[in-house]
Amino acid sequence: MKKIFKTQLSAAVIVLIPACIGINYLGKLFASFLKLPLWLDSIGTCIGAALGGPIIGAICGAANNLIYGFTTGDNITLVYALTSLFIGLVVGIMARIGFMKTFPKALLTACAGGLAAVVVSTPLNILFWGGTTGNVWGDAVFAATQAAKLPLTLGSLLDEIVVDVPDKLITLIIVFLILKGLPKKLTTLYDTEETIESLD
Repeated sequence: MKKIFKTQLSAAVIVLIPACIGINYLGKLFASFLKLPLWLDSIGTCIGAALGGPIIGAICGAANNLIYGFTTGDNITLVYALTSLFIGLVVGIMARIGFMKTFPKALLTACAGGLAAVVVSTPLNILFWGGTTGNVWGDAVFAATQAAKLPLTLGSLLDEIVVDVPDKLITLIIVFLILKGLPKKLTTLYDTEETIESLD
């Protein structure tokens, strides 16, 4: 367990964090500007998690929500800092146990990240926004469930699944391709085992 959460605060990791936050920020801004039915705000979080581990992923995710919320006045984003934190943790754990090494496993990582987002966000949606997500596709599903007199919790859960699972699938596919394109010399800077060996 210690190995999974091991975090090296090397120069490479310190540079990685703001870079990943910037990627998240631009992704969310892009999706918001084009009114896309996706968030696209976890690409940097997942890169940080895959390279630096779950703690770095959690920092990148939560920090992005806080920075984006305070700089744009988007208070909704602030609420979901907790969601982004858990996405970073889950993706980082999956990466540490080898689930970003092949494309099929990366898809499983996406499902795990999407599930984390659904589990954390659904109660927040109910608590703050009456069950909606603020996403066009998701809220259309929510409206349909309420018209069918289904329980609010179920409607909110389905609303979140429709948005977050596809979003995380697209996000992790992008991240997988980015990681595969990075030179080995760069990725080894984040290998905790390599760091340990070099210190001996």
